[in-house]
Amino acid sequence: MSFITTNDGVKIYYEERGYGKPLVLIHGWACSGRFFVRNIDVLAQYFQVINMDLRGHGKSDKPSWGYRISRMAKDVKDLIEALNLNEVNLLGWSMGAAIIWSYIDLFGNEHLDKIILVDQSPRQYYAADWRWGQPWCYDAETLAVLSTQLRYDPEGTARATVAACLTDKPTPKQESFFIKEIVKCPAWIQATIMADHTHLDWRDLLPHITLPTLVIVGRKSKVFPWEGSAYVGEHIPGAKTVFFEKSGHMPFYEEAEKFNRVVKEFIS
Repeated sequence: MSFITTNDGVKIYYEERGYGKPLVLIHGWACSGRFFVRNIDVLAQYFQVINMDLRGHGKSDKPSWGYRISRMAKDVKDLIEALNLNEVNLLGWSMGAAIIWSYIDLFGNEHLDKIILVDQSPRQYYAADWRWGQPWCYDAETLAVLSTQLRYDPEGTARATVAACLTDKPTPKQESFFIKEIVKCPAWIQATIMADHTHLDWRDLLPHITLPTLVIVGRKSKVFPWEGSAYVGEHIPGAKTVFFEKSGHMPFYEEAEKFNRVVKEFIS
């Protein structure tokens, strides 16, 4: 098993496969790098794929501090620098996209070549000027409900998360696989991260992103209205947006063959 140590002493787990241009995969909230099970081997035929577990998730350390989007962006930078990577392609799914936005906000384009943003709205809360919020965590009250559910029924909340991420009902084998990965992230960590993540609004940053950008939108997503994720591509200059008509929040899993092809063509 491979780990790097961040500047605040946290061990971050990663797997590395393939050769070529570096491609760092950043998973979503409460998940792990194993969610990319249908992508890693294919993409590693063309790129140096680095698949990480964020702090508090998967096989990475679970310290008592640091569960903010900005700190996890620094963890990504620490990983890139520990592995001596340059001209890196960052792929962020869901909260992973917000981590990429935070990286750019804090460090500019340092070490980066291109970015891929998968099914993430720039704002989760509803507002007078934003109607594409996250349907089950869209204000302070619903955040409090989610935190309570995590405290008293973490496995049930994980099951609901899996159901929300997929278009069709998962098979028992799929559900078991994903739930086992989700519960590796303790419920209190999930709640702490969401309390930071869900308050952020990245709309002001999008017009200032200068990196070549691919935006991937799941047309059937239950986690965000597709219009919110599509907004990202509309407001980053020169961004390319690709819709996955048969997918929900996990197009890399539900339409893996198309996803791998689109990512390969964009990076190449």
